[in-house]
Amino acid sequence: MKHWPALLLLVSACPAFAASNEALDLAASLRKMELDPEECYRVREIHFSREDFRFYLTEGYLIFGKPVAGRRLSAVFSADVEGGDAELLLLPPSRGERLSLSAFTQSPNLNEHFSTALMLFTDDTAETLMAALRARGELRRSSEQGLLLAGAYNPVLSNLSASFAVRLLDQILSAKHISNNGIFYAAIQGKRLGNFDTYYDPEARDSIYVGQLKYRDNRAYYDTWTSFPARPFRDGKRTLPGESFSLSNYRIQADLNSELYLKAITQATITPLRGNLPVFGLDISTNMKVTSVRVNGEEAQLFSPESFRANLIRRNDAALFLVIPPQSLEQGRHYEVQIEHEGAVVRPAGKDVYFVGSRANWYPRSSMQFARFDITFSYPARLQMLFPGDIKEDHTGEGIRTTRRITPSLIRVAGFNLGNYNQTKITRGDLTVEVYANKELDIFLLPPRRETILLPPPPGPWPQRGSQRRVPETLPVPPRVPDPASRLESLATEVAAAFEFFNANLGPPALNTLMVSPIPGGFGQGFPGLVYLSTISYLNPADRPASSRGAQQQQFFSELLHAHETAHQWWGNVVSSASPQEDWLMEALSNYSSLLMLEKKKGARSLAAALDRHKEQLLERDKEGATIESAGPIRLGGRLQSSLAPDAWRTIVYGKGAWIMHMLRSRLGLENFLKLLGEICKRYRFQPLSVAQFQELAAAYMPKGSPDPKLDAFFDHWVENTGIPSLHLASSVRGKAPGYKLTLTLTQSGVDEHTSLQVPVEVRMPGGKSQIHWLATGKEPSTLTLALKTKPVKVTLDPGNAILRN
Repeated sequence: MKHWPALLLLVSACPAFAASNEALDLAASLRKMELDPEECYRVREIHFSREDFRFYLTEGYLIFGKPVAGRRLSAVFSADVEGGDAELLLLPPSRGERLSLSAFTQSPNLNEHFSTALMLFTDDTAETLMAALRARGELRRSSEQGLLLAGAYNPVLSNLSASFAVRLLDQILSAKHISNNGIFYAAIQGKRLGNFDTYYDPEARDSIYVGQLKYRDNRAYYDTWTSFPARPFRDGKRTLPGESFSLSNYRIQADLNSELYLKAITQATITPLRGNLPVFGLDISTNMKVTSVRVNGEEAQLFSPESFRANLIRRNDAALFLVIPPQSLEQGRHYEVQIEHEGAVVRPAGKDVYFVGSRANWYPRSSMQFARFDITFSYPARLQMLFPGDIKEDHTGEGIRTTRRITPSLIRVAGFNLGNYNQTKITRGDLTVEVYANKELDIFLLPPRRETILLPPPPGPWPQRGSQRRVPETLPVPPRVPDPASRLESLATEVAAAFEFFNANLGPPALNTLMVSPIPGGFGQGFPGLVYLSTISYLNPADRPASSRGAQQQQFFSELLHAHETAHQWWGNVVSSASPQEDWLMEALSNYSSLLMLEKKKGARSLAAALDRHKEQLLERDKEGATIESAGPIRLGGRLQSSLAPDAWRTIVYGKGAWIMHMLRSRLGLENFLKLLGEICKRYRFQPLSVAQFQELAAAYMPKGSPDPKLDAFFDHWVENTGIPSLHLASSVRGKAPGYKLTLTLTQSGVDEHTSLQVPVEVRMPGGKSQIHWLATGKEPSTLTLALKTKPVKVTLDPGNAILRN
């Protein structure tokens, strides 16, 4: 087998721990996981299932791993024999998932013959396979072949088990393998598709998973071919178990030294929610190292491996580590966990300009649960440190400034920023906006160090033949350095206007004080009470880099970015998404909220122009001639960022997401749409919102008598599937006064034949009156005949730009 990724396992324990080393012994066994040559069998025509996965081992050898903690947790199948073969079958249950799988494999179903499968599991796979072998008759052991396979695959097994060590250890210590919650993973070497991963995790929202590591333009991508809930979850026979525990009442003491090295002690209250908790996992930035963990003052064991492949499947750039407390934590009781961690999460980006890299995970956390934060930062006194909450302490001594802030309400994540800033402040009622700007440019915006000009020779007689010719002189000219705070005041005014507008329509934000701070780069990010805003936005348009001076880029940095990130004070921080795959909903709501602000400021034409630009990007074609929008339905979320279309995620989530909200607004009407947004923020305040819940609530605001009243067809096409239709309207008028018959015929193309959309048609009558009629598209042309007393003046398809169409 070739090209299996090399993975490492590192195990550490808290130095003062002196109790049982059972967990560490188990971790060491996982690191040394090996195949058992005495448990190698010739197999023929056996099959087994792991929920939706169907494996058919036609001809080859099957070798089991040596027991770990009394159980066999691994096996390898090899078809390296004459006539050897095996097959994997998977049928995705939905059209959207079949489209996704087809994009990567050119088939809507997975039917792959393979030569090798390396399996890791904590369920009953070993017992199932042995039962299948016995059912075939006499067991055909082959120790000789077992020695060959063990020699070839033990390094591969060790590497892959290292990547899943956290999950394996958690499963065994929590006894999940005996409660129908065991996991199954198989690394497959396909004959047509190459190496890819299959995974079943009954604790994951999408418990069935297939993906592949790919490289494009020297960049690694992890392509998710398909993922969906396993059959028992789809049929309602099983439900997801929910969170194992909650983390609340964060207290963080952080010290940032002059070398930008951060040391912190994080304390939080942990409460087991379903059953006793013998082990729990937390995320932290890969730039941070956890050095010590205590539970109720007692040293706990720390298991901190590198989990490269497991993290790829999780689509998480943070490291997962396990904490094994001295005693199992009892359900419903509160415990205090204290974690010491340190690392370099800040790097310089100019003179007193800094870039905070690990903004969301510089401290340990679990799934961004809402909690209160009490944070104390110590840092060089010449700098300003920004983080959320009301100031409770702020003092300086011996070159060190110490600031303590406590959040007055729940927040999902606590970020920070620092620098040497100019600042301004605007207060409007209960809302306060503080905007900070760097005093110096970051290195990415600095102009060339020197420019030169040529000075002509001084006037005078021309030199004689043979004498030295006078040449023009060069004079160094210092470059003009833009002011990094030139838009400080105007930004403050605009952010305050957006903050006030959203507060009026969406209700109170997560925190009433919003700090806006610069970050080098061309992006922004909205955390509770703290916005990171591109340093480009602080520059006058004429001073921006050449790549940011186009009309679209200028509008993005001057008018949209700050409004989008301000909207995230609600979308993502008052209301959160129910799962990472549904994060697109928060981005779509934030992006359209920024367009609402643009419409309020500059009118409907500006909104229409912005939507047109999004449409143009969605309709752009790649080298194969496919549109960006066709890369996948928006419901795929982060999965859209793949080797096939690296830019599709941003274009679809932001562009198509804004269009979905605009089309929904057109169906509901602006007044009802704004009421819907306000009701979402009220009903789901500090709670997660699923796409299904969003659809249900939106349907409640549909005008009475509307077609597609539950919005099933709307969400099926625009969220679950792909396709931007082309629409053609034909109209004819027959009759004479006082009775006319107007016949409308609507035809769609460019989308699946099963697509049904509601399309508005305006019929304008004499005197300026008009009627709006909604026509449903379909496989065949849609026809509507209207009886009119007067002859219509004009018939217009989609007069208000209410449909995303080609």
